[in-house]
Amino acid sequence: MPYNTVMDDRPTITEPILGVVVPAYNEEATIEIVLRRLDALDCVKEIVVVDDCSRDRTPQIVQAFDSPRVRLIRQSVNGGKTAAVRRGVAEITAPVTIIQDADLEYDPEEIPMVIDPIVRGVADVVYGSRFLVRRASRVLYFYHYLANRGLTFLSNLFTNINMTDIETCYKAFRTPLIQKLPLTSKGFGMEVEITAMIAKTRARVYEVPISYYGRTYEEGKKISIKDGFAALWYIFYYNTLRSRTAPYRAYAAEINDWLARNRCIGRTGFCEVAAK
Repeated sequence: MPYNTVMDDRPTITEPILGVVVPAYNEEATIEIVLRRLDALDCVKEIVVVDDCSRDRTPQIVQAFDSPRVRLIRQSVNGGKTAAVRRGVAEITAPVTIIQDADLEYDPEEIPMVIDPIVRGVADVVYGSRFLVRRASRVLYFYHYLANRGLTFLSNLFTNINMTDIETCYKAFRTPLIQKLPLTSKGFGMEVEITAMIAKTRARVYEVPISYYGRTYEEGKKISIKDGFAALWYIFYYNTLRSRTAPYRAYAAEINDWLARNRCIGRTGFCEVAAK
């Protein structure tokens, strides 16, 4: 059986069922370490790195990384994180997909814990929450903490789901749920857009606690106050206006039909469905 649990409660998943999308922009200091840690996971089938027109050696480092599981896609212009994720997700062939930033704020070794509810057949979508701390969380900017909690609270008011961290990088999906989503936001807006659209479906959404090793701006952190203000608009826009348009209604209907035909329950249920 490909699934079991080790003594420290970390799931060990030996079947390669996971596709990892890595959006990257000027991450030459960390990209090789991230790839090495991802490549060491037995559950990983493929790693798609989307270089968002980096001005440093990021693409060259990825190209030189010796693993058949790693693929590099280079954007011709800098389109932001949403554009990079949208491009990478389209390439995934694995039954489960997760997003991994190219910095070291999130530890790839915790990915099996994030996808565990999907593997066990009880979830369709899993968010790794930085506010349900399991191991470690670097103490950094208080205003960022307030912004993250505030945006999550406002999002919850519209979606009526009790998330604790919608802005987290670690979001895992049964692949059709993210692959069929017509992402239209820009920059970091996809966090709000994905949450709003998933909430319109019958997908089973879970959160699991993760560690968070945040960076300072001197260390390369990119999100800014303008992204926070943009997120406020996105929360209103995607939950009230955009979600009512034909493409998103069609997405919700298609996904609900797919979920009804591919629902699975139990410890090995996911793998049985994925194998069909």
